[in-house]
Parts: sequence; C-alpha cells; structure tokens
Amino acid sequence: MSASGRGRLSLREKLGYGVGDTASHFVWDMVGFWLLVFYTDTLGISAAAAGTILLIARIWDMVTDPVMGVIADRTRTRWGKFRPYVLYMALPYGALAVAAFTVPDLGPTGKVVWAGATYMLLMTAYTAINLPYSSLAGVMTADSTERTGLNQYRFVFAFGGQLLVSGTALYLVSWLGGDDSAAGYQRTILIFAAVAVALFVVTFATTRERVEPPPAQKSDLLADVRNLVSTRPWLVLFGVGVLSFTLFAMQSAVTAFYFKYFIGDAEGAQPFNVVGTLALIAAIPLARPLAKRFGNRTVFIACSAATGALYLLMSLARPDQLVLIYGLNVASKVAYAPTVPLLWTMIADTADYSEWRTGRRATGLFFSAATLSMKLGWGIGGGLAGFLLGAFGYVANAEQNATAITGIVLMMTAFPGVLYLAAGALFFLYDLDRDTATRMAAELEARRAAQGSET
Repeated sequence: MSASGRGRLSLREKLGYGVGDTASHFVWDMVGFWLLVFYTDTLGISAAAAGTILLIARIWDMVTDPVMGVIADRTRTRWGKFRPYVLYMALPYGALAVAAFTVPDLGPTGKVVWAGATYMLLMTAYTAINLPYSSLAGVMTADSTERTGLNQYRFVFAFGGQLLVSGTALYLVSWLGGDDSAAGYQRTILIFAAVAVALFVVTFATTRERVEPPPAQKSDLLADVRNLVSTRPWLVLFGVGVLSFTLFAMQSAVTAFYFKYFIGDAEGAQPFNVVGTLALIAAIPLARPLAKRFGNRTVFIACSAATGALYLLMSLARPDQLVLIYGLNVASKVAYAPTVPLLWTMIADTADYSEWRTGRRATGLFFSAATLSMKLGWGIGGGLAGFLLGAFGYVANAEQNATAITGIVLMMTAFPGVLYLAAGALFFLYDLDRDTATRMAAELEARRAAQGSET
C-alpha cells in the first residue's frame, strides 16, 4: 500500500468501482423516476401524502447520514473502513427496494403507512451502502486528477444504470405485469435489485483502500464536526448539493407527468430519458480535460449557467415542438455533464483540505454530510413535486386543467433552470482554487511519506 496513495489506478479497479454506481442507480432511479407515479397511480395514495413521505425520509437522512459517516470512519477491518459495507448491505438494500414497490392488501391508511415505512427503511439501507461506496473514492487515491478520472468511470456506469432504468422500466412493468401494474412494478424491481446485489459484490472484490488518516490521529468526533463546519469549500458544496438534487428530483419526478399530460404521449418519457442519458454519458469524459485546462470552479460555474439558460428556453416550447424540446434537453445534458464527476472529486478534495489545515482526516464524515445535502435536496425536490402537483390541481388518471398543465411544465423546465443558475452563482464562494489544490496535494504527499517512514 502506497503511503501517499498517489499511484495510478488500474483499469480493473476503475471498472470495478464504476459498476457499484450502476448498482445504486438500478434502485435509486426506480425511486427517482417512477416512485411518485407508482404511489399515485398504482398504490393509490394522494400526491400530497406521497410528497410528505419523500420529505420525511429526507429529515430522517439528517440523522442517518452523519451517523453512518462517523461509524464508517471508526471502522477497522482487514478490508478497510468502507468496503465491508458495500458487501454486507447489498442484500438488505435489494430486498427493501422490492418491498418499496410492492402493493400490500391494505386499506388507504395502511397503504400510506406501508409506503412510508418501506421507503424510510430503503433510504436507511441506501445510506448504509452508498455513503461508504462514495467515500471509497476518497481513499482509493490521493491524486485529485486521478480521482476525476475515477469518477468519470463511476458516472459513465451510473448513467448507464440510469439509462436502463429510465428507458426500460415502464416497458418491463407492462410486459411483466400486463394489466396488473402492481405485479409489473414488483417483478421489474426484483430484476434490477438482483443485478444490483451482484454488482456491489464485484465492487467489493476489485477495489482497495490506500489513503488512511494520520497514524497519530485520535478519535474526536467534536473536533471532526468543528473541522467540517469550518471548511468553507465544503459548505459551498453542501449548498450546491441541495440545490442540484432538488432540481434533479423535481425533474425526474414530473417527467412522466410532463409527457403524459403536456405532450400527450405517456410512453414518450422513456425515449426522452434515454436520449438525455446518452448525452450525459457522451459528455462526462469532458470533465477531466476541462478541469485541467480551466479548473474545477470555472467549469462548474460555466456549465451550470449554460444549463439553466437552456431549461428556461425549454419552458417556452409548445407540446408540438418535440424536436426543439429534445434538442434543448440534449444540449442541457451535455452542458451539465462535466460537473457531475467534478462535484464528487471536490468533496474528496475538501477532506484533503481539512487534513491539510488541521492534521485530521474524516473522509466518511465529509462524504456523509455531502451526501446528506444531496438526499436532502432529493427529498425537497420530490416533496415539492408532490405538493405542487396537488396545489396546481392535479387529479390522477384524468384530463388536467390548464393550471395543472402549467405547473407540470414549470416543474419540468423553468423551476429547475433557476436552480441551476443559483448553484452556479453559489460556486463563486468556492475558494479552493487550482493553485491552492496543487500546493495542498504536494504538502500532504510529503507529510504522509514522512509519517509512513516513521511507522
């Protein structure tokens, strides 16, 4: 094991790490794209109740995410801190995903309780496996450029999973369930969950942890929390995470409604998602060369601004202008794609930054707080989608009035566009620039080498 952890990662390890996010997205995107419409149109609960469940689960995440980060940081096994959770939590994660898409033989109140309980348990399992998985990228290598490359692999595989889920799920539901959508959803998620479990095992078997806390570091939770909340770059990333995932969740949740009621083609959501995801996958490899040329901060600001402007333009499109809608969506995905791996690279960089400033490293806590911001944003976005659907007068499986249609269009386009612009503006406060990051990496490498020679 390298003392500094700055060696190049093998292709096998990058591929093995990458498929772990395919596993995550098989379940996460079933939730993100189809859970709200499953709740309202198949399980039969109200949009407001569904939105409440999504929001309450995010409040619960405010507890479980930091707790999981603290637990992972203090885990000591021959496999490392984070890899054991990728292995041992895979099966519970898959089983709870199936439960969340199961329609029980209960009354209206019982179904709401079932939906709330299974969703919260699923999100708890998600925290227990995905937080360690995300943190793993911060300890596989200490090289920021190598991390960007690793995260490029991760998100190519992540969006590959999204492509399969967003592009095939409804077809599978129809094929496997026929007229029984409840059976179709359950059988579809069973397939995705089984493959996810197998892929997590692959990730565990092919990855290694190399970057460790300083040997003399003692367990001190209060010190770690103080370092976290005093790290300005991390605070910026927290805010960006909330904004970004609020808009992602809102768009994902209403895409099916947008096509069913605005475009007039319920199955049109799937090819639309497929094309957009292909654009994301194609543009993700731009992250590394753009970051090397212009720096992470500049790339994030420019890409966010361009994406926000494109979605504001999309809000003006008529339902018969499908080519324009597709074109603006593809352009927006290409514009935003480089920021996806960069965001996770910068989270790992803030853990380095804290170690550089204070001599303490808490990778799991930094990633847990960052993933909390993202899941908080996901809950806010999903909850808002449910609440706003109700507020705009949405009625399930009925012809919508003009107000409901306008609300659906705004949630798909203009509201996310404004949030993209806000995320880019917030990044002007991010002060971990390229020169500082280069100096930090060199000093940490020298410090770790010296500590390694003393042990």
